[in-house]
Amino acid sequence: MPVQQLKEFLDEAGVEYMCLSHPPAYTAQELAHHVKIAGDRVVKTVIIELDGKMAMLVMPATWRIRWDRLSRILDTDFIDLADEQEFKDRFPDCEVGAMPPFGNLFGMTVYCAEALTEQPELAFAA
Repeated sequence: MPVQQLKEFLDEAGVEYMCLSHPPAYTAQELAHHVKIAGDRVVKTVIIELDGKMAMLVMPATWRIRWDRLSRILDTDFIDLADEQEFKDRFPDCEVGAMPPFGNLFGMTVYCAEALTEQPELAFAA
């Protein structure tokens, strides 16, 4: 997603934001380090396959997926990490691993960790 489209989406929603430049970061934890923000305030997006459909998990960078818990919470027997080759075309103009946490803009169901709603501000890759 081009940055301008993302800015327009946030502007229309009345969200205050700022764009930060940083050296290359390959994980959400690296992003947290570069922008000097606590890892629990940096959003990590993970694409999963849930009952045969792609979905997006949005969680703090410090979290790891507990597949057994996630399966129970989402009430499913089939959940797995999606293969990058299967979803990269759904995010045109985004580098794999730098998809913004707005799967709804890409026609994807989003599951967001409630812990993120308790943070006063968040950072994410785009």
